[in-house]
Amino acid sequence: MAQTQGLGRRYIRAFFKGFFVAVPVTVTFLDRVACVARVEGASMQPSLNPGGRQASDVVLLNHWSIRNYDVQRGDIVSLV
Repeated sequence: MAQTQGLGRRYIRAFFKGFFVAVPVTVTFLDRVACVARVEGASMQPSLNPGGRQASDVVLLNHWSIRNYDVQRGDIVSLV
């Protein structure tokens, strides 16, 4: 019984160590590098949501290019 409790404590400790490392890394990545977003509505037609369909498109927002001012003609820029 004592061995099972020790094993459970090790798993819980390992989970929390991984959790407290993974969450800051993930948040930093989503804030600084890239994130995924949905585009809905007719405002981006015909590039996104072509043909007036009701389904939303999923896009990858590249934060890295904006941070380096690497925006070129023809790029789609998203503002929040």
